[in-house]
Amino acid sequence: MTTAFVLSGGASLGAIQVGMAMALETQGIRPDLIVGTSVGAINGAWLAGGRSAVDLANIWRLLERKDFFPARPLLGFRAFVGRSNHFVPATGLREMLGTNVPFARLEDSKIPLTVVATDALNGEEVLLTSGDAIDAIVASASLPAIYPPVEIDGRLLVDGAIINNTPITAAIEAGATDVWVLSTGYSCDLVTAPETAIAAALHAVSLMVQRRFVLEMEASTYTVPIRLIPPPCPVDVSPIDFSQSAELIERAAEGTRHWLDAGQPHAQMVPQPRLL
Repeated sequence: MTTAFVLSGGASLGAIQVGMAMALETQGIRPDLIVGTSVGAINGAWLAGGRSAVDLANIWRLLERKDFFPARPLLGFRAFVGRSNHFVPATGLREMLGTNVPFARLEDSKIPLTVVATDALNGEEVLLTSGDAIDAIVASASLPAIYPPVEIDGRLLVDGAIINNTPITAAIEAGATDVWVLSTGYSCDLVTAPETAIAAALHAVSLMVQRRFVLEMEASTYTVPIRLIPPPCPVDVSPIDFSQSAELIERAAEGTRHWLDAGQPHAQMVPQPRLL
């Protein structure tokens, strides 16, 4: 059996994946290969490098919004007037990854890792399994207009969530015979609209990809077991709010433990996305 972890995007909700991974690890469930998109590529890289889920939780508890979305008013103004193609520099993200990703190239990871990105020009899915690890991960997490695109092998790449936020098929094509989906879910219980442009953009994207995921799972004809771990809900955390990471980790870990103890019953889809 070849076990794959598939990790979706979700910005700060990536903390949910950490709790899921902790619960799986305590049951001796570990991946033989990992496929990640956006923040799932970040978490996937840390796990693929040999870090335990507990180590990953310790990293997440120290993360702050500025690590991913540092305020740069001048850059934001330049983007607003059309003199920049992004609002946020990727320097902080690159520094954080450089500190925590223990391999320089994707092919050097201890566990085979596939990083999903999107070709910014033609919208094609790009699966990265070799090359500079930091470039690949940053590309996978580069939401257009928020971060700059990343050039890899002559192609401009952006956030993989645009084309495939939950790359189950990529895991199967890589040889998986047992797929565990660690989905971040989405902010399913917000009562007010996000207050900033970045938060609003990320929430809109999460609604879009979640709706697509629901439809794909309803119509799925996968030939291998797909174990969709139910993400916590209600969640009223904005995708750029990292202050509740510890709570999300614990909620996801507890929920996953209960789900495993119940014999992994068929996971109902998370609630349908609703617009605010």
